[in-house]
Amino acid sequence: MPRSDDQRLSEIESRLRRDDPRFAHAFDTGRPRRPREYRYVGAWLLLATALAVLGAGIALAHGLLIATGLVLAGVAGELLDPHRRTRPNRHPPPRFWPR
Repeated sequence: MPRSDDQRLSEIESRLRRDDPRFAHAFDTGRPRRPREYRYVGAWLLLATALAVLGAGIALAHGLLIATGLVLAGVAGELLDPHRRTRPNRHPPPRFWPR
């Protein structure tokens, strides 16, 4: 006996409520939360910190603060990349030894 679309949808809904009740409740209220991979709050805070450290390093003419700010800005830029997880793994090029 084939199931109707309503039965399948109700099964999916009950499974979702069982697996992730917070998401189901948020979806019912009309304000679902974005998936974790699209939340960049930590990366934006890191970028703001990096720019503050970089600015302080420039104002104080302190090389270590400038370097730290640049490194933190690079890390924040990498965290803000939306395609970070979909890029293939980087492998070094093969070495060809002369015979």
